[in-house]
Amino acid sequence: MCGQPIWGIAGVLSCSSLAYLSWGHVRREEFDWPHDSWSIVTYAVWILLMRGLLSETRCWRERIFFALVLTNFVLGFVLAIWNTVPNSAVREVRIISAALWALAAAVSLIVTFSSGSSTTATKKAGNV
Repeated sequence: MCGQPIWGIAGVLSCSSLAYLSWGHVRREEFDWPHDSWSIVTYAVWILLMRGLLSETRCWRERIFFALVLTNFVLGFVLAIWNTVPNSAVREVRIISAALWALAAAVSLIVTFSSGSSTTATKKAGNV
């Protein structure tokens, strides 16, 4: 993502959209959560994907972005497997989720306009 503006823009747009949707649920007082098998599997796949991307990044800004997205998917997974989740807990998680998606969008915006060359965690010998 770092040094590749297209991925940063995609992150900004998708995370902004998800922040808007999450906050919309709070505004409309929609606190139901799907507990079906497909939702659980979908969250699990996203968690594995984000965990893999998080471990493969070299840019600290990417790591922050993927950690925020991973956290959101973990929250969704927990609510999906928790069949008796109270509406008050769902409301709180939706508020937290909206904030995390907004923060991820902001980090992605920073990634969009950052240079990838100066953000690598380790530099190869000879590139000093």
